[in-house]
Amino acid sequence: MNSVVPLETAKPATQTALPRVGVLLINLGTPDTADAPGVRIYLKEFLSDARVIEDQGLIWKLVLNGIILRSRPRTKALDYQKIWNNERNESPLKTITRSQRDKLATALSDRDNVVVDWAMRYGNPSIKSGIEALIAKGCERILAVPLYPQYSASTSATVCDEVFRVLAQLRNQPTLRVTPPYYEDAAYIEALATSIEAHLATLSFEPELIVASFHGMPKAYVDKGDPYQQHCIATTEALRRRLGMDETKLLLTFQSRFGNDEWLQPYTDKTMERLGKEGVRRIAVVTPGFSADCLETLEEIAQENAEIFKHNGGEQFSAIPCLNDSGPGMDVIRTLVLRELQGWI
Repeated sequence: MNSVVPLETAKPATQTALPRVGVLLINLGTPDTADAPGVRIYLKEFLSDARVIEDQGLIWKLVLNGIILRSRPRTKALDYQKIWNNERNESPLKTITRSQRDKLATALSDRDNVVVDWAMRYGNPSIKSGIEALIAKGCERILAVPLYPQYSASTSATVCDEVFRVLAQLRNQPTLRVTPPYYEDAAYIEALATSIEAHLATLSFEPELIVASFHGMPKAYVDKGDPYQQHCIATTEALRRRLGMDETKLLLTFQSRFGNDEWLQPYTDKTMERLGKEGVRRIAVVTPGFSADCLETLEEIAQENAEIFKHNGGEQFSAIPCLNDSGPGMDVIRTLVLRELQGWI
């Protein structure tokens, strides 16, 4: 006959502590210093990645080492100096990504088993150092968070490549998850729309139209199957629906091309020139493909393209800040992370 243990003497079930989970926010990268040597180191790592420049053959190596790395670092260093965070002696991208880590850590502070850190694909802090730091803190599971809303092989995939390379060197590997692209996620579109509306409310003029400028890509990459262009289109269309605009009021363009190959069009700089010549006098530009302000937004858009627009007849130009570490921006990151951490926390 089975005996029944009296309720008052029954022992409570032992609770198993959840494994520690690391969250690693990852952005593109930045030079360590705003001078030619610092930019040269950064560009060499960036342009030597076969995900960025797919043809890494002898001709490219000669061009890279014999021409680009001899001349371009000096001119790009001058551009970095225009936007450099002199107080911290670092680029705004580094300042903002660190703050995103800090704010996400605060938002998740009630989860005792979660550790948040940050890294850059190129430059410092490296992905390797970020993963090592999380493992040193006892993290048995890691969620890698590429901060690129739209997927491309030259951004999201190369982050995964580097994470996998680091893990390949480990005997005792942590379990890995990677967040997916979020180009038409409801929280992301709402955050973009909210930030645009808030910025427009601060302006002393009403833009005649808004230009959504995404980072460019060689057309050949898309022809080979990269989904990036379709993701950019999907983001723009979702944003148009949310803002109640059509393609004449919210334009899609691509920036930051270099070299002689055809890139995704329409080009941002050529669009600025055309709009000015056609009589458009007031515009605003948003950069939905960037999760944090950087050289491409603060210098290329807010300065170079503003000058192109005004030189061709435009009068008023406003660059809308990226989501950065704003409330809406952090809502997107927190939503994405909590969704992908289900079952781990």
